[in-house]
Amino acid sequence: MNADGQSPAVPSLSPSPPASAREVFGSVLPLAERYAAMLAGDGVVRGLIGPRETERLWDRHLLNCAVVAGLVPRRSELLDIGSGAGLPGLVLAMLLPDVRVTLVEPMARRVAFLSECVTGLGLANVTVCRARAEEVHGRLTADVVTARAVAPLDRLAGLAVPLLRAGGVILALKGERAEAEAEAAGPELRRLGVGEVSVLRAGTGLVSPAATVVRLTVSGSGRRAAHRQPAATARTAGRQASGRGGRAGRRGGSPPG
Repeated sequence: MNADGQSPAVPSLSPSPPASAREVFGSVLPLAERYAAMLAGDGVVRGLIGPRETERLWDRHLLNCAVVAGLVPRRSELLDIGSGAGLPGLVLAMLLPDVRVTLVEPMARRVAFLSECVTGLGLANVTVCRARAEEVHGRLTADVVTARAVAPLDRLAGLAVPLLRAGGVILALKGERAEAEAEAAGPELRRLGVGEVSVLRAGTGLVSPAATVVRLTVSGSGRRAAHRQPAATARTAGRQASGRGGRAGRRGGSPPG
């Protein structure tokens, strides 16, 4: 607190939020600004995002993730795999306080940053788990799995489906080739028990560009799907996720596409 009893302002290391940020983030915009400052400061210094990403933190990263909140069922449990710098997991946790979010990330320096963000932002609904996605198969389950710039869709599904309860959904933030990627992954998705594949544009009219999200709905239990997954496929998917999890510019959360 300063002499007037007010909390000191957070130094602005990131660009000011665009006008659309007020509409998207609403009352939690100050929290998003604090997180943006963390990304633009320690996030760059510690190599979680590239220096060039600071100029587009809002349009290509924060807002791109925030508009996905409308696709997450309320009072659900969410696993964000390959969390990197916290995109989209931390952003969704800010906007959805009634959703329990677990950030799954294998790299120690990213886990340390995520833990500091959770504490600094006061996010009581977030847990940070240091692990690869395949290492928590059988230990963690959720209603929703999110991922951004983690792996091609077929490999991502192999990682995410075993983490889902029956009827759960995967929300994969993708780029311009999302439709082609979803079509190519069709046979593997069906084998894993994915019953519905939708390519959605989230935030149309609010943000530019709108976020491209591939939504996969699992028709049965992810645990049963895990038993159908050949070991070689699981190992390949695991290596992919551990090497590319949640990047932004460098290794921290690069925008899809």
